[in-house]
Amino acid sequence: MSKFVEIMPCLDMQAGRVVKGVHFVDIADAGDPVECAKAYCAAGADQLALLDITATIENRGTLVNVVRNVAAAATVPFTVGGGISDLKSAEAVLSAGADKISTSSAAFRNPDLIPALIREFGADKITVAIDVDRNEALPSGYEVYIDGGRTATGVDAVEWGKRVDGYGVPVILPTSKAGDGAKTGYELPLIRCLAESCNARIVASGGAGTMEHFLEAVNAGATILLAASVFHFNIISIPELKKYLRANNVNLKD
Repeated sequence: MSKFVEIMPCLDMQAGRVVKGVHFVDIADAGDPVECAKAYCAAGADQLALLDITATIENRGTLVNVVRNVAAAATVPFTVGGGISDLKSAEAVLSAGADKISTSSAAFRNPDLIPALIREFGADKITVAIDVDRNEALPSGYEVYIDGGRTATGVDAVEWGKRVDGYGVPVILPTSKAGDGAKTGYELPLIRCLAESCNARIVASGGAGTMEHFLEAVNAGATILLAASVFHFNIISIPELKKYLRANNVNLKD
């Protein structure tokens, strides 16, 4: 493999707490974000994701004070998403200490936001997230959803991914609504299609339940492996996962 594979625990945030749901609903508390961030950094995480899962539907910005507290505790780069809808909200999050920002619904509604963010902050700070669900009527079999997975768009997810990639975004983060929290495995055909169609690094997100699932995602073309439930609830530890992946000839970052 030409690229390192990185492990990225995801802290889904709601009302200042880390939470985890299944299929974007049935939300359960999973702890304090600062303590979670410290634990994951100590365990060997390569990156962190902090996603404010209700910011968009509540029509507000990301919880900047939480970002600031996590930035003070984190020792690895972290990406913040949720409620980043313009240059001002992106700047607030980056100024609070985030290394990168992720935008999803706002970028879909206003694609011009993507090149504007790249011009303002540099491509290396921008990730575009794409929530998807299965739709056999579309060419790729996957449809873009926005508003935290609540609103169907009728747009093919791979076609939107190609358009995002064309702007020069270095990381695309597709999350399967069907896989989210289900621990049944990542959406491998989607990962494979995006990895083959795009220059961007593809994040595997939504569905990890076993160490084998992470390896399958790497083999499908993902180079960043995001998970939440299996890490939050101690089903899989990051050191164990890294040992397993190395044993299977995966080129990890460290």
